[in-house]
Amino acid sequence: MGGGGGGLSEEQMKLEFTPTWIVAGVCSIIVLISLVVERLLHRLGKILKKKNQKPLFEALQKVKEELMLLGFISLLLTVFQGAIQQICIPQGWANHMLPCNREEESSGNEGGGATKEHLSSQFLVGVLGHGGRRLLSSGEFGFEHCQKKGKVPLLSLEALHRLHIFIFVLALTHVIFSVLTMVLGGMKIRQWKHWEDEIQKDDIRTSSIKVRHVHQFEFIRDRFKGLGKDSLILSWLHSFVKQFYGSVTKSDYTTMRLGFIMTHCRGNPKFDFHKYMVRALEADFKKVVGISWYLWIFVVLFLLLNVNGWHTYFWIAFVPLFLLLAVGTKLEHVITQLAHEVAEKHSAIEGDLVVKPSDEHFWFNRPRIVLYLIHFILFQNAFEIAFFFWILTTYGFDSCIMGQVGFIIPRLVIGAIIQILCSYSTLPLYAIVTQMGSYFKKEIFDEHVQQGLVGWAQKVKKRTAHKAGNGTAGNGVAGNGSASATASQEPPASSVKIEMMNLLAKKKEPQNGAS
Repeated sequence: MGGGGGGLSEEQMKLEFTPTWIVAGVCSIIVLISLVVERLLHRLGKILKKKNQKPLFEALQKVKEELMLLGFISLLLTVFQGAIQQICIPQGWANHMLPCNREEESSGNEGGGATKEHLSSQFLVGVLGHGGRRLLSSGEFGFEHCQKKGKVPLLSLEALHRLHIFIFVLALTHVIFSVLTMVLGGMKIRQWKHWEDEIQKDDIRTSSIKVRHVHQFEFIRDRFKGLGKDSLILSWLHSFVKQFYGSVTKSDYTTMRLGFIMTHCRGNPKFDFHKYMVRALEADFKKVVGISWYLWIFVVLFLLLNVNGWHTYFWIAFVPLFLLLAVGTKLEHVITQLAHEVAEKHSAIEGDLVVKPSDEHFWFNRPRIVLYLIHFILFQNAFEIAFFFWILTTYGFDSCIMGQVGFIIPRLVIGAIIQILCSYSTLPLYAIVTQMGSYFKKEIFDEHVQQGLVGWAQKVKKRTAHKAGNGTAGNGVAGNGSASATASQEPPASSVKIEMMNLLAKKKEPQNGAS
C-alpha cells in the first residue's frame, strides 16, 4: 500500500486513516476562527446599539444575512458537487461560448503555456492541500464516467470549486466597497456640519426682513441659467460639470434646508437638518450593503456573456460609469430646477429664499429610484474589481481569461474613478437632494417616537377594522339601531389628538431629539 520512500498512498490519506489529533486540531482551528469572527460581529453590534446607531446596526445584520447566504451556497455546492460532476452533456455543447479558445490554449501550452496550467493546479493544491489533489483526481473520475458514454461532464469539480471562491470574493468585495463608500461619503457630509452650526447660531429666521431682487441671492446666481431652450441645454451641461467640483455649496445647503423646514416642519425653524440627513443616509445604508435577488441575476448574465473575443467585461465596465454620471447630473439638475422655479415666478423676494420640494423633480416622481441605481453601480463596480483579483490569483495575469492589457488597465482606472466620484460627490448629493421630495422620511423622528407612531397606526388600523365589522353586523337592524351603528363608525378624533399629543410630548423629553 505504501509508495516509494515510505510515503502514504491516496487510500491511506482518507479520513478513516487520518490520526485523530490531526482531525481534532483542524476542527478546533476552524471553530475557533468562526467563533472569533462571530464574537467580533456581536461586539460591534452591541457598540452600535449602545451608541443608538440602529441604522448601522441593521446594516450589520444585513451583512450577517449575506454571510449566512454565502454559507448556504457553500453547503449546496459541497453537497451537490458529486451529482453535478456526474451530469454529462454532448461534447459539441461544450464547444460554444467559451471564455478561452481551446485551440489558442493548446498552442499556448505547447509553447510553454503548460507552466500556466501547472501553476493553476498548484494554486488549487496550495489552497486545499491534499484536498486540492483529491479535487483534481475526483475531476478525472467524473471525466472518465462521462467519457464512457461518449460525453463530457457538465462542470468539473475544479471549475465548481473556483466558481465557489469567486462568489465568496464577490460578496466580500461588495461589502468592503459599500462600507468604504459610506465612510468616505460620510466624511464629506460631516464637513457640512459647520454650516448647520452657523445657521443655528445666526438664527436667520429672526434677521431683518427686506425686499431683494431674485438675482441678489447667491443660490439663484449660481443655478439659474435663464429661460428658453438654450438655457435648458446650458443648465444640463452645467449640472453635468458641477458634480465634479463643489457639488454642494453653502448657499445650496442653506436654501434646501430652509425649503425642507418650511414644507415639513414650519413650526420648528431650529430643526437640525444635518442630523436628520445623516440618520436618513445611515438607514439607506442597509439597502446598499445587501445583495438583492436582481443583482444575482446580473451576476449570472455577466458570467454568461464572458465569451472569448467579445471583451464583455471591458464594455460592461462603462455601464456603471455612465449610470453614475447620469445620476450625478440628475441630482445636480434637481437643485437647478428648484432655482428655476423661484426665478421664473418672482422678480423680487421679501425675506428669505424658500424653494418648494416636490417628487416631480425626480425620475418617474420617485426619489427612491436614485438609491436603487447607486446600489447597482456599487455592486457592478465591486463585480469588476472582484473578477479581476479572482482571475489574477487563480489563473495569473497572462491567462487568456484575463484578456489583453489594453482592456484591463482601462477597467481598473474606471473602477477607481467610480469609487472616488461616488464617495465624494454622488453619495453626498443623494443624501441632501433626495430630501427635496414631497414627503419626509421616518428618520425625522427619534427612535422612540418612530416606535410610538407605528404602534399608534396599528391601533387605529385595528380599531377601524373592528368598527367596520360591527357596522356590517348591524346592517340588519332598523331605525335607531342603524343610526347608532352609523354614529359608532365616526372616527374618535379626540382620542387621536390625545395620542398624538402624548407622542409629541414624549419626543420633547429627551435631549437628543430630532429638533
